[in-house]
Amino acid sequence: MKVLHHEIKNYRNIKDVSFSPHEGVNVIYGENGHGKTNILESIWLFTGCNSFRTRKNTELIKENEKEAELNMDFFAFKREQEVKIKIAENKEVHINGIKKNTHRQLLGEFQAVVFSPSVLSVIKEGPGEKRKFIDIAISLLKPNYAATLSKYNKAVSQRNALLKKISDGSSKADFLFAFDEEVARLGGKIIEYRMDYTEKLKQNAAEIYKGISNGREAFDLTYMCGVKDGGTNANEWAQAIYDKLQKNREGDIFRLLTSAGPHKDDLEITLNGKSARAFGSQGQQRSCALSLKIAEGFIIRDLSGEQPVALLDDVMSELDSKRQEDLLSYLDGWQVFVTCCDKAHIEKINHAKAFYVEDGTIKEM
Repeated sequence: MKVLHHEIKNYRNIKDVSFSPHEGVNVIYGENGHGKTNILESIWLFTGCNSFRTRKNTELIKENEKEAELNMDFFAFKREQEVKIKIAENKEVHINGIKKNTHRQLLGEFQAVVFSPSVLSVIKEGPGEKRKFIDIAISLLKPNYAATLSKYNKAVSQRNALLKKISDGSSKADFLFAFDEEVARLGGKIIEYRMDYTEKLKQNAAEIYKGISNGREAFDLTYMCGVKDGGTNANEWAQAIYDKLQKNREGDIFRLLTSAGPHKDDLEITLNGKSARAFGSQGQQRSCALSLKIAEGFIIRDLSGEQPVALLDDVMSELDSKRQEDLLSYLDGWQVFVTCCDKAHIEKINHAKAFYVEDGTIKEM
């Protein structure tokens, strides 16, 4: 998978930019605040996912402009393709001249993996960040998953709203059964997707971490499901969720929250059996995060047959020289976009194409 040409208009601080990247490594450098990350973010939107920085479309549009426009030509699945995205209150998408109903219909057409300092949040932060990480990764491979997750979140929100009405006496508890069934049915599917993906991620990341650490530590990853008495498939997980919702009904009404389901689950990452979050050093945590993101790319490659595009947003300065070398060696053969402030990073990368960014403009060097 390769980006052939990219055009950006009225996007954040960028008025009008057009460039054709190298099929290998592209270094985008310049001072902070001039638009380097904006360029990577604009490429990411072609995956069909939301921005990795905001969920508000209005924040993506240049000040005093009504809409932004992104155009990209890329090669994937043995053919050249063209995608246009117009951003106003909503996103309007055209693939090869055909208008799509939603931005989400880009899922699976163009695939990328983002590496950024915030990737450490997968290790350092709580369950919410870990669920977000795995949900985005699965959505890139399984567009149906994103739709299922959206329906599930809506069902949980509706159930929580009903819990409040039951608590204040404006509705009856009997109405919960329909919502319990929907939350359980969709939740069972989500857990099955996550379990399957976590096993693939664990195998790949463990091997990568072994290489980065020279075999000094053993990486492990476990999907922590809040429904303890679970199962082996979506139907069994659904039944387990349903049973727990019945058991916790009074508590849910009291707390006004749905207590069971995949929105409560977590990922546990360990090194030699100890929590990487609690006991890992800064270097170990960074190696864990890199291993997970590289593994994500490997899974995309293995399941789709396409090597994803790598978007490295200011990660080189966050890594010591050894981890920089490890990362670049694993990304050999990928199309890579690297942002950095220091031009010296270009000298460390062989056969790189360099672009200088200043005040929302880009210039090939």
